[in-house]
Amino acid sequence: MMPSVLIVDDDDVIRETLFDVFKRTGYEVYSVGSGNEALSVIKKNIIDLILLDMRLPDLNGLEVLKKIKEIDTEILVMIMTAFSDVQSAVLAMKSGAYHYINKPFELEELKLLIEKGLETKSLINEVRRLHRQQKDGNQKSRIYGTTSQILQLKELIDMISRTNKTSVLIQGESGTGKELAANAIHYNGKRAHKPLLKINCSAIPDSLLESELFGYEKGAFTDAKATKKGLFELADGGTVFLDEIGDMKPFLQSKILRIIENQSFMRVGGDRELRVDVRIIAATNKDLESLVKDGLFRKDLYYRLKVMVVEMPPLRNREDDILLLSNLFIEENNREYNKNIKGLAEGAKKLMVQYPWPGNVRELKNVIERAMILADQDHITPRQLPFELQQTEGYGLKSIDFNPSGMTEMVTLETIEKIHLSNVLKRLDGNKSKASKILGISRATLRAKVKKYHLSDN
Repeated sequence: MMPSVLIVDDDDVIRETLFDVFKRTGYEVYSVGSGNEALSVIKKNIIDLILLDMRLPDLNGLEVLKKIKEIDTEILVMIMTAFSDVQSAVLAMKSGAYHYINKPFELEELKLLIEKGLETKSLINEVRRLHRQQKDGNQKSRIYGTTSQILQLKELIDMISRTNKTSVLIQGESGTGKELAANAIHYNGKRAHKPLLKINCSAIPDSLLESELFGYEKGAFTDAKATKKGLFELADGGTVFLDEIGDMKPFLQSKILRIIENQSFMRVGGDRELRVDVRIIAATNKDLESLVKDGLFRKDLYYRLKVMVVEMPPLRNREDDILLLSNLFIEENNREYNKNIKGLAEGAKKLMVQYPWPGNVRELKNVIERAMILADQDHITPRQLPFELQQTEGYGLKSIDFNPSGMTEMVTLETIEKIHLSNVLKRLDGNKSKASKILGISRATLRAKVKKYHLSDN
């Protein structure tokens, strides 16, 4: 985004001259002849720097400066003043002006002052951005839980964070917190003060993903009207998080391998290598080893990524954390919706613990948010939980109409699975959407099993 400059001077010749000069320099330029017009412009537009004449027809420069700072304290204001009015200019500096220049002035001197001013503003903004990123990152990198799986996970992440360039592969089902783990690795490590840039490899078409990752040169294709930096270039010194890397096409996988091995790449349409210093963290909910065997994922990239592997445990294996996380999300939503829900009623607790959570922590968070919106008492009751949770009780293996441990003859797992699927479908009147959620499998998997066991529309 090009810097924006506002010229405020009642001298038409000076105003028009400066407008032309700074327009040619590449700035977005506004120009007005009075203080009130200036105030109107900055209320409607984002202005980086203002060239403000000390003497205006309606307000003096000090009055305008004061009103500008009331609207936006971040705008740099440079005072233009005659030699006889230097004392006022000094007073303006004490009131928050960035600099002042005497009239008449040399254009080159003014251009240099503005260039330095905009550089200063850019540096200030970058420092603030990094502070915000650090603060947000610390919030978003907290992994909650007290189960042994989570304690081991935290210990592993802590060890990985102490390394600087080691590639990391985070594996786990959808909703288990893979991005949270990536945040923790970055923000607890030596690269925390540098960018953490993320991209979902399955969310961007293949034709666009390459240019998003590596950037492109001007003229590389029809719409490439200017050179664009890609994700790896922008993340130099920091971390790149490649989510759902299992969906990345092989021709891009080879370029990722090159970055890991050589820390270099070329923009789309480029003919020179660019060197970067980045750490790569990749995540997937797919079985990459199987994809390698099927020829869909490069074997060499797989082994370069899995130097350190982080396995995110599914929520159904963290029973003791379900209620802990529920209470955390209740507190979070109390603040969001200005409520005072004290927690889960006993009946709701029982359903929450019994439910298999196919969508893991993400699903739990959504369930609590929904319940908080519906809650009209001081506790969340089963009535506020989704249908699939209300139907949880009695739908484990123990619901099958026989006791497997007491059977007099051996049967296969397929037989037990068929009976269980049949029972669930019967009790839900054949509703496959609800059945798939309760069973913790996708609709496609359920359809395949129904077909395999000839269950028809039980």
